[in-house]
Amino acid sequence: MTADLYGASPLAARADALARHSAPEGVQGVRIAEVPFTAQVALRVDPRGGAAERIGTALGAALPGRPGQVARTDRVLVLGLGPDEWLVVGSEGTAPELQDTLTAALDGAHGAVVDVSAHRTIVRVSGPKARDLLNTGCALDLHPRVFGADQCAQTLLARAAVILLCRETDPADFWVFVRASYARYLADWLIDATEFDG
Repeated sequence: MTADLYGASPLAARADALARHSAPEGVQGVRIAEVPFTAQVALRVDPRGGAAERIGTALGAALPGRPGQVARTDRVLVLGLGPDEWLVVGSEGTAPELQDTLTAALDGAHGAVVDVSAHRTIVRVSGPKARDLLNTGCALDLHPRVFGADQCAQTLLARAAVILLCRETDPADFWVFVRASYARYLADWLIDATEFDG
């Protein structure tokens, strides 16, 4: 008998409802779905030190120099959350490998590497009306000239603290990182907002 490493994702119980309130592929509208079980590793390090440069080399992309910037490689996204804070996002099951890579690159320098994969889930909101839907509950200007691809922000969406990532602008494709304890609330809000939008 093998153990279930994850159990159910935070939005497993809302998957059918999200699917019902999403436009089918190719149809104008909005699609909402969970992106469960991504690897998420929090990183704190002095951006001016040698460790930051070693980490960039190990990841294959320099750490974003400013909060809100995002770096991409073929295996990770690196979100700039603060002057010395990043979130490294990888595919399911890669958190231990990412932790080892980041810790080795720190090489004893002052910093922190913490697996926070269980802390948040991701809700993908995509399609031509995705930006309009998010703007009903978020005070940020999400126009692509202001908040374009490979940009992120810590903000509030429907009063829930989230990290908002714009992956693509045409068509709009956003990832909303939300604490697991708020995921069902946010999913229900998104469902209600799609009904109101009609």
